[in-house]
Amino acid sequence: MKSTHPGVQSAPASAVETWLGERGWQPFDFQREVWHAVAQGRSGLLHATTGSGKTYAVWLGMLAELLRRHRQPESSDAPGRIAAQPLRAIWLTPMRALASDTTRALTEPLRDLAPAWSIGQRTGDTPSAERARQDRRFPTVLVTTPESLSLMLTREHSREELRGVEFVVIDEWHELIGSKRGVQAQLAIARLRRFNPQLVVWALSATLGNLQQAMEVLCQPGPIGSAAASALVRGKVDKSLVIDTLIPPDPGKYSWAGHLGARMQQPVVDEIARSGTTLVFTNVRSQAEIWYQLLLEAKPEWAGEIALHHGSMDKATREWVEQGLKQGSLRAVVATSSLDLGVDFLPVERVLQIGSAKGVARMMQRAGRSGHAPGRPSRLTLVPTNTMEIIEAAAARHAAQAGRVEARQPPDKPLDVLVQHLVTVALGGGFRADELFEEVRGAWSYRELTRAEFDWALAFCERGGTSLTAYPDYHRIALGEDGVYRVPDRGIARRHRLGIGTIVSDAAMQVKYLSGANIGTIEEGFIARLRQGDCFYFAGKLLEFIRVREMAAYVKKAARNKGTVPTWQGSKMALSTEMGDAVLEMMQRASQGDFFEPELEAARPMLQTQGRLSRIPRPGVLLVETFRSREGRHLYLYPFAGRHVHLGLASLLAWRLARDRPNTFSMSVNDYGFELVSAEDFDLSLVTGQQVFSTANLLHDVLASLNSTELAQRRFREIARVAGLVFSGYPGQPKSARQLQASSGLFFEVFRKYDPANLLLTQAQQEVLSQELELARLRATLVRLLRMKVDWVELRHPSPMSLPLMVERFREQLSTEQLSSRLDRILRDMEGDSLAQAER
Repeated sequence: MKSTHPGVQSAPASAVETWLGERGWQPFDFQREVWHAVAQGRSGLLHATTGSGKTYAVWLGMLAELLRRHRQPESSDAPGRIAAQPLRAIWLTPMRALASDTTRALTEPLRDLAPAWSIGQRTGDTPSAERARQDRRFPTVLVTTPESLSLMLTREHSREELRGVEFVVIDEWHELIGSKRGVQAQLAIARLRRFNPQLVVWALSATLGNLQQAMEVLCQPGPIGSAAASALVRGKVDKSLVIDTLIPPDPGKYSWAGHLGARMQQPVVDEIARSGTTLVFTNVRSQAEIWYQLLLEAKPEWAGEIALHHGSMDKATREWVEQGLKQGSLRAVVATSSLDLGVDFLPVERVLQIGSAKGVARMMQRAGRSGHAPGRPSRLTLVPTNTMEIIEAAAARHAAQAGRVEARQPPDKPLDVLVQHLVTVALGGGFRADELFEEVRGAWSYRELTRAEFDWALAFCERGGTSLTAYPDYHRIALGEDGVYRVPDRGIARRHRLGIGTIVSDAAMQVKYLSGANIGTIEEGFIARLRQGDCFYFAGKLLEFIRVREMAAYVKKAARNKGTVPTWQGSKMALSTEMGDAVLEMMQRASQGDFFEPELEAARPMLQTQGRLSRIPRPGVLLVETFRSREGRHLYLYPFAGRHVHLGLASLLAWRLARDRPNTFSMSVNDYGFELVSAEDFDLSLVTGQQVFSTANLLHDVLASLNSTELAQRRFREIARVAGLVFSGYPGQPKSARQLQASSGLFFEVFRKYDPANLLLTQAQQEVLSQELELARLRATLVRLLRMKVDWVELRHPSPMSLPLMVERFREQLSTEQLSSRLDRILRDMEGDSLAQAER
């Protein structure tokens, strides 16, 4: 295929095309477009389907340009010889497993086209001997993570070692852009641009809705670089994406969270049996453990042919599972997001998603794990665990076909990450304040950073702010006579290097056999609830707890056949706006009698019952249901905005309804709506008249409606660790979760009393509003509710939409047996009333 761009066919580019041709491959047009942009020295974003060849699109273009720039001039004794090179290219990946896969992919063309050049990998899993070798001389190409790149910036001679870097690639940019890890990458790239203003940066992604903004985050104009010539390349490759649903038999008229889960056991087993290698995705680790056991229970003979994979399992076990997938020796693997990203498992033919993926981007990302090669179809089958998820499945398919992918918004100037970065740069040769201020503002998330905010962060690193001045451990940087800030203490330097990063999780304990063999890690809170002899499932095994010693939980294989499943902290995935809108569109079709989609036909009994007892929710109309019971007055609203927004909305409405007439409300939420229950009556006209949806004084009312201090203190634990206030411990001597929480809690109280203007406190409150309550989405939801027509229905019995909200509340109050008995009674009463109505 001839190039459509002049200048692409230089000698190095021709060598790349020859290399492809020798393997029977031809470049796609979008790959040529990337090569051309790279040859012009342009940064950019490549957005293309999973498995379409993004890696080689960017890598071969960069390799061709590196060959052009650094090929030695020909001579009689060494014609066109390519000499060894210092570090020229850095490839950033969000996952260690992905780093290994990427290194293999980059190595093949590098070995053939530039055999004297080297490639290496540097992550938390890199052996110390390899690290030492790299410390003496970095390879020409380095595959690493944002955390490891930040560690490289702490080296005293980092400027000299990294000034030769000409290219940086950020893989799976959609996974990083919305997190503090993405901000960490932004700051590191701003630093590399300071070393080399001609640095070229490319991001790769398959599932982003806000492409232009995502590109600008890495290539935005600033004091150092310019984005005038940035390239946004959309890779269009004919690739079949099949999304279907494993419809449960007789889902019934009523359903609630997990209602159909166990009933889907045999259908899932049957699908795996008739398919090639299959990935079974769940949304949380505890669900993965449960489904692995369900598969083994149904098919004991599959032991050794199916496997489990999640981030808490031992690294060696995870690598064994990944290798089995690549070799096609495993029939199925039950996994969480630990296998979401672009690891190349060619034998995988089928993906099953247990429950709703809750977002279009996540669903498409997981679908791309099958048929992971150009020209091969990707297939994802959704396995609903309740009737609403059957409708979600149809909605997700339509949203994906329409390209309605969620946007990912980068954090806005998180000061804890900035504080960490200041100490990092001070370690890496030091900095002058004015120069670093301009450099940091070149990172998109800090483009509006004020000098006052920067100076506060600087003073906080230098003196610990106004409340920690007396403690030398918090005097982490010092201004030298030459006007350069450096780290003055070796102990501070060591602790900082050990604490670099923004991934913060609850303290975890190693789980080991009595022999010492490692199984993985479990959060300390779960282990603390166990007594000797208790049994639990972990890493696909039934284990008996023996004792805790030196922050390790020792276990043995259990002789019993039952146990609990660990739960890991972390919120449930919430329904995205795009998915919520798509579900409402499906329900509108049902309300009009259109059950053409197989999923809608399966959900017809539930939808028709909802329509008979109440109304079917639809776009532009807010369904409000009320119901009286022995508990009091029930209020149900269905905005379809996701559980996080509904939590804030329920708290806000409860506070506003009780503002003029004191009242106490219980509440429950799910992705579709929320329930408020009060023993005393309340003024319903405030809801039907929409006054409670006002956006006036929203921030004040939201903070007043919640225990905002408790929420902010919980969020501050993470901020304190990222900012270096709390040290997690030296290798082999980790601090317990109780110690870490006590330390961060102490700082929180000290700052509140003696340093109330501390900007980290402000950040904690802002993160509660933006991340936990999604204030921007909450405001947008209120605006949308004000525009809607209110459709109020007084229920005689709970509707199919309201019953799941009742169940959510009952689960917090009742045991499993009590809950089952309560639901049976409710359903009997409703069926009896329905029969009586039919007879009349």
